[in-house]
Amino acid sequence: MTRVKICGITSAEDAAAAVEAGADALGFVFAPGTPRLVHPEVAERIAAGLPPFITTVGVFVDQPLDEVLRIAARCNLQAVQLHGDEPEDFSLRIPIKVIKAVRVRDAGSLRLLPTYPAHAFLLDAFVEGQPGGTGTAIPWDLALQAGSHVRIILSGGLRPDTVGLAVRRVRPYGVDVSSGVETRPGRKDHQKVREFIAAVRQADLS
Repeated sequence: MTRVKICGITSAEDAAAAVEAGADALGFVFAPGTPRLVHPEVAERIAAGLPPFITTVGVFVDQPLDEVLRIAARCNLQAVQLHGDEPEDFSLRIPIKVIKAVRVRDAGSLRLLPTYPAHAFLLDAFVEGQPGGTGTAIPWDLALQAGSHVRIILSGGLRPDTVGLAVRRVRPYGVDVSSGVETRPGRKDHQKVREFIAAVRQADLS
């Protein structure tokens, strides 16, 4: 079964809607200067109200290790997603699961996958000056190539009307969506969230 992560959660209402729709994981963005930034106090409160078996993921971009660890502990995160240029030893010092985001421009972007210490790799499109959440799709053939030897989470440009085909073509470990189910950055369209997850589940059956 393809895991579904709804990223950029900023409110308890959006979190509850995603869980009700069948999301496996929720993403909280802690990187300063991003449109979906959530304060740790807010994320802590949202996470505390979630039911069991929902994975909480914190998204960070080139932030100090002590900050990452402090927020992860405060919010009781189950995984950390590194979306910057964090070195390998950075990942090794994080005591919970690590997802490494890779901004894919071409096949050369996948070189670090075999050696970087991560439990999964999130593949997102390379857009100059933006670490993620751009709504730009990556070439699925590169994702398929990467998925032959590591767990990949497909991201970038996924929407309710495109994610089914993406899942059938790539068969990723998981899919990640933010802008594809929003009314505006940080605010989810609950109907789109339901449609997105339903499309993934339907694709899993085909």
